[in-house]
Amino acid sequence: MADTDKTVQTGAEALVSTLADHGVSACFANPGTSEMHLVTALDHEPRIHSVLCLFEGVATGAADGHARVTGDPAMTLLHLGAGFLNGGANIHNAKRAWTPMINVIGDHAVPHLRYDAPLTSNILGLAGPNSVWIKSADRVADAGNLAAEAWEASFGPVPGPVSLLLPADTAWTTGGKPGAKRKRPALCAPDAGRITAAAKAVRGAVKPVILINGTALTPAGLAQAARLRAAGIRVLTDTFFPRMARGAGLFAPDRMQYFAEGAMADLEGTDLMLVAGTQVPVAFFAYPGKPSVLVPEGCTPLVIGGPETDSAAILAALAAALGAKDAAPAAVLDLPAAPTGALNAATIGASITRHLPEGSFVSDDGVSNGLPSFLMTGRARPHDWMMLTGGAIGQGLPLALGAAIAAPDRKVLCISGDGAAMYTNQALWSMAREGANVVNVIFVNHSYRILNIELARTGAGNPGRVAEDLLGLGRPEIDWVKLSEAQGVPAVNAATAEEFDAALARAFAQPGPHLIAAHVPAR
Repeated sequence: MADTDKTVQTGAEALVSTLADHGVSACFANPGTSEMHLVTALDHEPRIHSVLCLFEGVATGAADGHARVTGDPAMTLLHLGAGFLNGGANIHNAKRAWTPMINVIGDHAVPHLRYDAPLTSNILGLAGPNSVWIKSADRVADAGNLAAEAWEASFGPVPGPVSLLLPADTAWTTGGKPGAKRKRPALCAPDAGRITAAAKAVRGAVKPVILINGTALTPAGLAQAARLRAAGIRVLTDTFFPRMARGAGLFAPDRMQYFAEGAMADLEGTDLMLVAGTQVPVAFFAYPGKPSVLVPEGCTPLVIGGPETDSAAILAALAAALGAKDAAPAAVLDLPAAPTGALNAATIGASITRHLPEGSFVSDDGVSNGLPSFLMTGRARPHDWMMLTGGAIGQGLPLALGAAIAAPDRKVLCISGDGAAMYTNQALWSMAREGANVVNVIFVNHSYRILNIELARTGAGNPGRVAEDLLGLGRPEIDWVKLSEAQGVPAVNAATAEEFDAALARAFAQPGPHLIAAHVPAR
């Protein structure tokens, strides 16, 4: 039980104790004056591990990572509308990952709002678009019940971030009570009619595929996916997914290609696209003369379950309807030899495959350099891979922090581009403070390399000096070793494959956070 006297509670104490009663075990916080009573309430609540983050984007990204590991929402503590906006990019990513998250946003005291103080903003209007539920606890009597309602709403109907505003006067006023215990909503079960229709469509198709996400990417779900593959259905994942079990002993689906023309070429001839645990695929961006919806001509898309469904159960039901019995062979352990020579994305991928510990988590914000690591680790020791679902770079370091807090006995590997990591490099400070077991690999090419690729693809013309400056990070060059060490994380440079391989082995063998600045070619 918490130390807080539940018979005499402030609104802040009622909110915090209610979340703890519902199993919330972590709070990633960047508080301000309006949240002082929430800070005190957290001080009295030993069931919640509170972590200070020096930027709100670290707090929200860490809450996402924590939830992806535990399956339960973490709490963030944000300061007014400005604080929410600072954390907004990683809330956007979390919404695209269907991650349950409870954003507690401090607000001005209700009577103070009419004076339009400098930090006053329309928080409901700002936070609403990236929240699957949003309310304000304007009365102390409502704080506990709204906290319970927020927890429940974070699980659905479609899981995602929720926002609960707590005005300062509600936080400091006594009279709060813990909210009534809510039941956790379950993902939707398979729809029998859709399963029957899908099985019929598969039997009539020449080249069917199924696009999967969600629980279908757990070991149990992948076992069902292997049955479908053995029955003649090609299995694809979304290009970016929240979490997937991978490595030796697990079925490895194909992955939807990122660029629209590559995806369409890969799907050529497909006449049926089933969708389970996700949505019909679309291109990340529009390009001149290229499609937006990634479904080839003559192909029928059939959604048998969206992100609100238990996609593993859907795959099992479909496999049963098709009479699928034999599973495709699982990947076998295949570790490469130590790489030598030049350091690049491929040699880094080889070293990661060699040294990635069993049971580890990978937080992938590697942008253009991360793909070889993903492809090569398909036959590594079993691990879980977490990706940037919403496309807002700067998620990798915070996501890794949250994962490490959630699973302190498991190693976490973060791979990130240098440009992406600069968005939220403050996460290194929190990693050092918490002793988080995160090995950070930063691809240092002093460039937004992916944007140089996109510049050519969009037909925007040849870059001149201004364009080169807007896409380059080399003037001045960022010293990642100094930046990391300044925040308490030991770091080394690596310029050759041999140096990187040795550094990675050392980092995985030691406790706490580490950083390797991997200097790779810019193009």
